[in-house]
Amino acid sequence: MTELIATYLVQGENNPEKKAEEIALGLTVGSWTNLPELEQNQLRKHKGRVVSIEGLSSDQEGHSLIRIAYPNANFPSDLPAILTTVFGKLSLDGKIKLLDLQFNQELKKAFPGPRFGIDGLRKRLNVYSRPLLMSIFKGVLGKDLDFLAEQLKQQALGGVDLVKDDEILFENDLTPFDKRIKAGQKVLHEVFEETGHRTLYAVNLTGRTSQLRDKARKAKELGADLLLFNVFAYGLDVLQELREDDEIALPLMAHPAVSGALTSSSVYGISHSLLLGKLLRYAGADLSLFPSPYGTVALEKAAALSIADELTKDDVFGQAFPVPSAGIHPGLTPLLIRDFGIDSVINAGGGIHGHPDGARGGGLAFRQAIETNLQGRQLADGAKDHLELQKALKMWGNAEVTV
Repeated sequence: MTELIATYLVQGENNPEKKAEEIALGLTVGSWTNLPELEQNQLRKHKGRVVSIEGLSSDQEGHSLIRIAYPNANFPSDLPAILTTVFGKLSLDGKIKLLDLQFNQELKKAFPGPRFGIDGLRKRLNVYSRPLLMSIFKGVLGKDLDFLAEQLKQQALGGVDLVKDDEILFENDLTPFDKRIKAGQKVLHEVFEETGHRTLYAVNLTGRTSQLRDKARKAKELGADLLLFNVFAYGLDVLQELREDDEIALPLMAHPAVSGALTSSSVYGISHSLLLGKLLRYAGADLSLFPSPYGTVALEKAAALSIADELTKDDVFGQAFPVPSAGIHPGLTPLLIRDFGIDSVINAGGGIHGHPDGARGGGLAFRQAIETNLQGRQLADGAKDHLELQKALKMWGNAEVTV
């Protein structure tokens, strides 16, 4: 019998054995010992079972890790059914957090994984030996296409590899979806012809769920490079539908908006590594954004690293890019590369646009910081050779000195 194994953190439970058995039965057959033998035989293949119960250290008294196996026969192979099975009503019941799901090989076949992932995006950009650099549009709400196009141009001239829409830039009269794509492609083609550097633009896919597939197909026809998607406002299954549509076939950048409501508590919800790492990867995200451990909306370091690990560890699926974000500036580059390696994306907003020389200078400063670090040199040494990096370190500081 094939099974899906869920791992939970249960807190404040003095009888974890009883709790585990209640979960195993309550989320599957409902009851067991009082059933007649014939009914038990009929339901045996649907009964959940307790795999293990592990008490945590004495300073966490009443905290247990409980693992429950759910037969694949209980649910169709889709994420809404799986999440409802393992954590539906249970998410309302006491201090319990879903930490992980262990998919068997048969169940994994139901999921697509990234279409492009790390290898595919590197191939598109012809960049293989360094982290990618991404920037974000800033202050474009209420601004017209000319403003957006000029901002995109400056970021591309600074050597940025990826530029994404703001996640709150929805359909609007000043910068409508289709015109953003056309204007972006025109600007980026001009920069490529001028400099030989290729930049990809991630346009925000928004609207009613029933409209998304057609809108994404339209984006493909217009030459869009990537789609930014607020996946947790729509649902993981919607992401999977977009990934599996061969008429779309564009890289998908998953934004973490709304996910904090599910992950932030240490007592309730779903772990960062499962929601922003494993499940996004399985459903088909090529890039996953999440708070870095260093910035203004900092995520605890172990949690951030666990997301990156789930996105890149060996699996039947291709690797997806980890994108630690929020409060990133050039002086943090050594920490980002140390902790997330070169198979990651360095993502900055204010750390690029706030540079004294504007977005172009901010992009150049990041590229100089990356180059300096990968040469094994201190950023302060690189700043002697690069004015943009020197200005950035003066403005934001240098992690090699302050951390």
